[in-house]
Amino acid sequence: MEAAVKKIVECMAVLPGSEDVQRVQTEHRLKLIDSWGISYGSKVLEIGCGQGDTTAALAYTVGKQGSVIGLDIASPSYGSPVTLGDAAARLMQSPLGSQAEIRFECDVLSEDVDFPSGSFDFIVFSHCSWYLDSFETLEALFSKIKKWGGKLCFAEWDTRIQTIEQYPHFLAVLIQSHYECFKKDSLSNVRTLFTPMDVKRIAKSTGWTIQREETIFSPEMQDGEWEIEMTLSEYKYLQKLTEAPDKVKSLLHTEIQLLEEARNQHPIKPLSAFVFLAEQE
Repeated sequence: MEAAVKKIVECMAVLPGSEDVQRVQTEHRLKLIDSWGISYGSKVLEIGCGQGDTTAALAYTVGKQGSVIGLDIASPSYGSPVTLGDAAARLMQSPLGSQAEIRFECDVLSEDVDFPSGSFDFIVFSHCSWYLDSFETLEALFSKIKKWGGKLCFAEWDTRIQTIEQYPHFLAVLIQSHYECFKKDSLSNVRTLFTPMDVKRIAKSTGWTIQREETIFSPEMQDGEWEIEMTLSEYKYLQKLTEAPDKVKSLLHTEIQLLEEARNQHPIKPLSAFVFLAEQE
């Protein structure tokens, strides 16, 4: 895997000094792809491709005989410190660019977005579901994509913590999901908190049968630390949420105190990833 990771990272927009961060992120994506069974020559559609962490790994995996189309509702200017547009441009100019395509400002649920039946071997949702605004949106997406491809590949952080070191990450995303209920507009990482049980129920209700599932733990992933810092830094602005009742504001304050204490008392490890492959019923 080491050689594959090196080749993929070389094709990505990596800031100087962040090579190790991208290496860890890419290793995790290759684990997901292996779990899904995506291989050379596959045609893949990726929903919510973001800055292309999974897109690049997919493009490497499918090779020149395959193809990857990544869709994201965000604009090319979204993202920091590297924007989505800059990340996509770097990937497109790299040796992997010939087998990848990325489309931004693309609402998959729009009537303008469509593909012929059976266009793809796999449709991927990789760590993007928490960005969605509601349960109904995920249900609508799972329903719409069915005609485009027969296999659904899903990965998201697993809310079922396995060790106390994962507790701070879980608490951070739980706090974010609480205050998201009172935001009118949001660009946050956690807008709707789906548990594995939620996603499996939605998949089943929309006509997908899960063929296999597993939990993948990538202990070097930095996402837990990122979410904790984001939650704590945003809280001072969120205290001004006028729509939230005082009792909810008090609850958020208590949760923030718990997060600060947990961060100080425990080493931080990321949540595991809940991963499944599903096929149409």
